[in-house]
Amino acid sequence: MAASGNAFDFKLFKRLLAFTNAYRKTFYFVAFAAIVMSGLAILRPYLLKRAIDESILPRDGESFFIFLSLMLGVLFLEVLFQFAFVFYANWLGQNVINDLRVKLFKLMTSFKMQYFDKSAVGRLTTRAVNDIETISSIFSEGLFMIISDLLKMAVIAGFMLYQSWRLALIVFIILPLILYATRVFQRAMKVAFEDVRNQVANLNSFVQERITGMKIVQIFTREETEYAEFKKINEKHKKAWVKTVWYNSIFFPIAEMASSVAIGLVVWYGGLNAAEGGVITLGLIVAFVELAQMLFRPLRQIADKFNTLQMGMVAANRVFAILDTKSHIADEGDKLLENTNGEIEFKNVRFGYIENEEVIRDISFTVKPGETIAIVGATGAGKSTIINLLNRFYEINSGTILIDNTSIKDFNLNSLRSNIAVVLQDVFLFADTILNNITLNDPSISEAEVIAAAKEIGVDRFINSLPGKYHYNVKERGSMLSSGQRQLIAFLRAYVSKPSILILDEATSSVDSYSEEMIQTATEKITKGRTSIVIAHRLATIKKADKILVMDAGKIVESGTHKELLKKEEGFYRNLYEVQFMTEEAI
Repeated sequence: MAASGNAFDFKLFKRLLAFTNAYRKTFYFVAFAAIVMSGLAILRPYLLKRAIDESILPRDGESFFIFLSLMLGVLFLEVLFQFAFVFYANWLGQNVINDLRVKLFKLMTSFKMQYFDKSAVGRLTTRAVNDIETISSIFSEGLFMIISDLLKMAVIAGFMLYQSWRLALIVFIILPLILYATRVFQRAMKVAFEDVRNQVANLNSFVQERITGMKIVQIFTREETEYAEFKKINEKHKKAWVKTVWYNSIFFPIAEMASSVAIGLVVWYGGLNAAEGGVITLGLIVAFVELAQMLFRPLRQIADKFNTLQMGMVAANRVFAILDTKSHIADEGDKLLENTNGEIEFKNVRFGYIENEEVIRDISFTVKPGETIAIVGATGAGKSTIINLLNRFYEINSGTILIDNTSIKDFNLNSLRSNIAVVLQDVFLFADTILNNITLNDPSISEAEVIAAAKEIGVDRFINSLPGKYHYNVKERGSMLSSGQRQLIAFLRAYVSKPSILILDEATSSVDSYSEEMIQTATEKITKGRTSIVIAHRLATIKKADKILVMDAGKIVESGTHKELLKKEEGFYRNLYEVQFMTEEAI
């Protein structure tokens, strides 16, 4: 939803309030506290008026002590209800954003990969962290504070009319000016805060990307260029905030001046009336001075609180935009992939990441149970796309993908993916221990099982050489490990999950010869009796595959065993193999 001049979006607000339903008792208590506080607000000025007129002027010390005690009692109640009001309003806000953040994160984990392909990480982080935190201020500093202030103002205005309609009218004459200024201020601040949130998201996105890719920045000596670009983005961020400061600088002096004028008029008119023996008393004048301040103070603050409310609403608008995103793989299958034979079949499959731009063009092939097939081809031929489609990270345009003669759309999505283990070329490790990166906190996989699996494939030695061994923290993205070590951890992660189907996507492309040898040994163990798909550039690693599929421009152009394909003169595979073999010989 784009920024507009509309001061408030009640539809969005109503939707946000729905998240308070689980805490209805607390919500009602906070509302009750706001009502009580508005009633208590007029008691002190009223008691002060009576104390002056009935005790101080007549010099009645005994009744003055009674009024003083009553004012202290009212003050105590105000403090008590103010404490309860602030605490539970904040408590409610924190619980709402806790529920909202959990719902948002759960939803984001179910999005298609295509959504993340098009969305900046920094921007999504801003939505899930900064924006949701801003929403809490709607309850802690915005909504209930505004309701409380409005109730106070209504009660005070009614009380002022009851006590002296003449003095009340003098005060009310100034109100339209402040109300008009507040209205204009609110409209301007909504647009300004929309710009602020945009610039915050841009800044977060830029900083996150550059920190993540700092190695590239330094390798290509782009420090000064990125610094200059950062200054531009930061300048836009500053200007967006300065605009809000400018509006505040105009509004608050106007409100303060109007309040002072109103109080001056009350003292002037009331003083003349009291001096001439009129109905206005000294106590009433003092009470009206305090009441006028109490009336205008919330009005000045209400604009500031409305700023907070506006920022929260803008943030809520952005968060709900993600919650409304329809970017899910349809999980309508009710079958569980259990005791699978592992037969895989692609039938006339077509797919493109971008509409009308196919990267997979009418592909058909079958992988028999327990068979290991390899897929080779130049970069961009569509090899890795097959993995994405088999795991249903993306939906195919046409055709059918079957496992054990059942369409993968008929399987429960979690059941499907839990039976397929993938080792990617670009290994991602979390800032956690090696053990947790292997098990991914799956309680069904014990540390003993992990150690036993590591010993089987020869990874145990390198892990034990690290301080802390299996409890060694690899830091963000596994920065404390070499690329080869990260690859071995990823391989062990797939191994301990005991998959029905194993996919290795360039799994040996980033490792040294020693690590590759360990992976080759492990590959033979893990693929035994399991359906496996191996994608590789290094053809020497797939010689033992039962079948090799050669891809070019999204199509399967050749298939057969290593020996069969080498016999084809001028064949794609033979040309790839000869070029690679000659390159390795030259090295």
